[in-house]
Parts: sequence; structure tokens; C-alpha cells
Amino acid sequence: MATSSDVAAPPQDGAGGRRRASGRLRSWMLVGLSDMAKRQPGPHAQPSEEHQGKRWWRVMCLTGVDYFSTLGYQPGIAALAAGLLSPIATLVLVAVTLLGALPVYRRVAKESPHGEGSIAMLERLLSFWKGKLFVLTLLGFAATDFLITITLSAADATTHLVENPHFTSTLHGHEVAITMGLVALLGAVFLKGFTEAIGVAVALVGVYLALNAVVVVVGLWHVATASHVVTDWSQALTAQHGNPLIMVGLALVVFPKLALGLSGFETGVAVMPHVKGDPGDTEERPTGRIRDTRKLLTTAAVIMSGFLICTSFITTLLIPQDAFKPGGPANGRALAYLAHDYLGSALGTLYDAATIGILWFAGASAMAGLLNLMPRYLPRYGMAPHWARAVRPMVLIFTLIGFLVTWIFDADVDAQGGAYATGVLVLMTSAAVAVTIAARRARQRGWTIAFGAISVVFLYTTAVNVVERPDGVKIGACFIAGIIAVSLLSRLARAFELRVTDMELDTMAERFVRDSATRRIRFIANEPDHRDVGEYRDKTQQIRADNDIPAEEDLIFVEVTVRDPSDFESAVRVRGEVLHGRYRVLTLDGSSIPNSLAALLLHVRDETGCRPHIYFEWTEGSPFAQFLRFFLFGQGEVAPVTREVLREAEPDRARRPHVHVG
Repeated sequence: MATSSDVAAPPQDGAGGRRRASGRLRSWMLVGLSDMAKRQPGPHAQPSEEHQGKRWWRVMCLTGVDYFSTLGYQPGIAALAAGLLSPIATLVLVAVTLLGALPVYRRVAKESPHGEGSIAMLERLLSFWKGKLFVLTLLGFAATDFLITITLSAADATTHLVENPHFTSTLHGHEVAITMGLVALLGAVFLKGFTEAIGVAVALVGVYLALNAVVVVVGLWHVATASHVVTDWSQALTAQHGNPLIMVGLALVVFPKLALGLSGFETGVAVMPHVKGDPGDTEERPTGRIRDTRKLLTTAAVIMSGFLICTSFITTLLIPQDAFKPGGPANGRALAYLAHDYLGSALGTLYDAATIGILWFAGASAMAGLLNLMPRYLPRYGMAPHWARAVRPMVLIFTLIGFLVTWIFDADVDAQGGAYATGVLVLMTSAAVAVTIAARRARQRGWTIAFGAISVVFLYTTAVNVVERPDGVKIGACFIAGIIAVSLLSRLARAFELRVTDMELDTMAERFVRDSATRRIRFIANEPDHRDVGEYRDKTQQIRADNDIPAEEDLIFVEVTVRDPSDFESAVRVRGEVLHGRYRVLTLDGSSIPNSLAALLLHVRDETGCRPHIYFEWTEGSPFAQFLRFFLFGQGEVAPVTREVLREAEPDRARRPHVHVG
């Protein structure tokens, strides 16, 4: 028989260990997200610590991995679209970049310095549900732009990897798996941290631009030393198109096909919150951040414009036109073709490696844009769970969507190009329209005319792109439909949350609460009509009769005015007044009657230590119709919804305010 000393020690509590591990995982996933417990008063989440930011040139490298990486495929796109006219069409693109997109986004940086971009500027023009739906539509195009940036760039990196002479036989046929691996690796960088992402971007952009400069210099040297190349090109151009005016006209016609070369501006503004600025900057007046973001945008545009002109020139003159066609050795990799041809296999492979790296990481600026835009709007609208404000869960979601898009498009760069261009152009058009409206409101006639002309150019470019590649609009519509569907379902699921961010009482309202706290606190929920003496007298008599309230008990009327029922979170201001010499009335303004009333009751309870009572009348009509009124207009069947909001906000029944309905 075993003695007590022979008995083995009990095993560790497996369930407890799993709970601790689960808690650590949850804390890691939600790092930076304050406790979202439904407490009142106060906002749902405490403001995060002030972001220190990075120098503007470092942030430029983050947005530059998207913008500069287009050199990997832009010369090939230009050659396919314009043929021998590629350098002239590229000059049109550069003119639109420097004279159109750059001034527009410099103005966007001034008008929207917290990274919301033109979406926030246009949001101010529309209110209620039409404003929210308009923003959701723009967010759909932003999601199209940014998510397709991630998947298209990863797919193009895969193409460069597979087409490298050393790997063609080994990797061919595995494009989807390789692209998904690159998307997963990008997500892993953002799960690690944003600082790491900027560090990687600086290194990649520095190496990539240096190698491109080498290819450009070598290419220009070969053009200069082989003078017949320029002569042959100019003669072929003249023979094909004749007069220079026709050449310019054709270049303008094909320009929309080159619009991918404009892709970096929206992400440049989206990552604006990460620009350090000046020590004296405030959230209201971030003067240094605005100035340095403008430096960022201007520097990136000038660098890119120089490279675009030079690369389109050397690739058109030095690469046979047949090599640009689908399946050709220069298709989608014109500069890599030149690097292998003129620098040798070793340096060509190094160029391939740098191109693969920057194309893979081009999704970083898009991921940063998504992480800035989506959590800024959707949780505020009640159209995403509260954890959507945390970075890591959103990184996982965007990575999974990237897998899905890659699988649907079979990692095909060309198949995703239409959706990418559509997303870019819609956002740039919205930015141009937004700054035109801003200039008009500021009574700046010259800028209004200039921005209006730029808007027309972008509208034309977008329209032509949609006509030629309608699949882009279809894909964008899928993203929009998905965002709206998920948003409305999320809003339904969160309908009964207490969503008042702040409760502020004026002096008279505080006096009413302090005085009634010496007795029993009784509120009457009243929907104001004429607000004459008869209305309050009749309401008082009815409530006393329905609820057997003695005549000596004090009653305080509570009236809520709904401002914008489409808002999910809002602050509530409470004003006290005495009407007709005897009736005490608290007037509230909020986005929802039940939520405003519930927030007031909890605030009064916490301030006085007494559980208040509130009295309602039943509303006539269909319960389902009344719920829709509450969901859409913040009204409807107020009594049961107020009680449900209180029940969710205060699980302890002994501390919950009393709700009476008669």
C-alpha cells in the first residue's frame, strides 16, 4: 500500500493555465485599446498616449514603398498602353502629378491633418444617414485601393521572383502560395509593431532608389553612346503619328491607362498622423506636421516624376516592343530586364531582390492607411465591434481578406489592375472635389477655379478607366456592399449599448439633481409638444394617477432632442430650466432618446448615490416598426429600449435605476 509520501503531487490546473494563456493572448491582441467596459460618465475608451511620430523623410519611405514600387511595373504599362509614345504619355502623367495631384493633396494635408483625408472633408458636407452611407461608399473604394495594393504588389513581387532566370523552373506554378506567403509576412511585420514597419521601409526604399538610379544612369549612357537609338525612335514616331499635335492628343487619350503612377498620394495623407512635426504642435493646430507632410508629398512627387520620365525614356528606346507584350521577358518588369541585360546576372538578380522586397512591402503603406481609416470611422458609427480600434485584430482581418483576394484572382497582376486604378482614381477625384469646395467656402476664387479644373481632369480619367475596365467598379462595388452589410449588422448587434461619451450638466440642472437627491428622485420622460402649461399639468396628473405617486412627491421632466440619429457615439449636454413658474425641466440633446435617458439616470445615480426612478407611457404601434424608428431615428418605443440599455450597462439589478411604464 502506498504511503502518503508515495502519492504524486496533483497536476497543474490545466484549465487555469489555459485561461491565463488566453488572457495574455487577449492582452497582446488588444494592446493600446483601453478597457471598453460600459461605464458612465466618461468616454468608452481613454485616449491613447500621444504618438511621438517619426521624421517626415522616414514616413515618406513608408508611403514611398507604395509610390516608388510602381517603377517595377509602370514603364511596362506605359509601353503597352502608348507604345513609342510612352515617354510623351509619361510627361502628361508627370504634369498631372505635379500640377494636379500634388497641389490637391497639399491642400488636403492642411484641411485634414489627422489622416482622415478627403473622406473627412466630404463627410462634413452631408449629415444624417446619407452622410454615413456616402462615407461608407468612399471607405469601400479606399478598401479597394489599399487591399488591392497589398495583393497586387505581392503578386507582382511573386512575378519578379518567378521570372528570375535562376528560379523560373523551380517556382513556376506556385504563384498563389508564394503571394499568400508574402501577404502573411507583411501582416506579421505589423503584428510585431509599427516602428519595425517604418525601419524596414527606410532600408528598402534607400536600396531600391539607389539601384534604380544605377539602372537609369547606365541606360542613359547606352542611349547617349548609341546615337542611332534616338534617331530610330524619333523617325519611327514621326512615321507612325506624323505631327506633334497628334502625338500629344494621343498621349492625352492613353493617359488614364497610366493612372497607377498616381497611387502614392492617398497613402501619403493616410500616414500623416505618424509625422512628428514641431514640439509646439497641438491636435487642434499641428502646424509642423502639416508643413512636414507637405515636404513629404512634394519630395516624393519630385523624385518619382524624375524616375518616371527617365525610365519610360530608356525602356522605350532600349527594349524591343514585342518584349513588353504578355508573356514577354519585359512584361511587368521592364527595368529588371534592363538590369539583367546591361548590368549582368549578379547585379540583375540584386535588382530583382530589391524590387521583390519593395513590391512585397508596398502593402505596408496600404496597411497603415487601412489601420488609420477604418478604426477612425466604423467604430464611431457603431458599425464595427469596439475591438476594431485595436491594431492587431484588424491586421489579422486585412491579412485574411488579402488571402481571399489573392485566391479569387489567382495572384494575377493584370486581373487586379482595373480595381486598383478605380480605387486610386475615385479617391483622388473625391480629394479634388473636396479641396474645390473648401477653396470656394474660403472665398479663394483663383484656387477654386484651379482645383475645379483638376477635378474635371480626374473625373475624365476616372470615367475613361471605368468604361475601359468596368471590372474595377464591380470589384469596388463588392467591397462597398461588404462594408455596408457588415456595418449595418454590427450596428444592429450594438443597438442597445450605452454609447454616450460624456455627460455635462449646467448649473441649474446640477441644482435640480442635488435638491431631489434629499428625497426620492423621480423623472418624467416627456416628448415636448407645445410646452405650454396645459401640457405639463396634464402629464403630471396622468403620471401620478398611473403610478400612484403622492401629490407631495416632486417630479422633474426630462426631454430629449435628437440631433443626428445616425451618430452612434455622442456627448450629451443637459440644461435645466423652470417653465411656467413651477415645472422643473431637464433638456438633453443626443443622438438617441433611450441612450441619453439611460446615461442621465446612471450619471445621477453615480453623483448622488441614489437610484432614480423614471416614468414612461407606452407607445402605440407595431413593436417592429418602433424598433426601426429607434434604429434609424433614435426614437420609437423608448421605455423598453431604455430599460434594455440600462440592463446591459448595469448588470447588478440592485444598482440599476428604476423604470416604470404606465
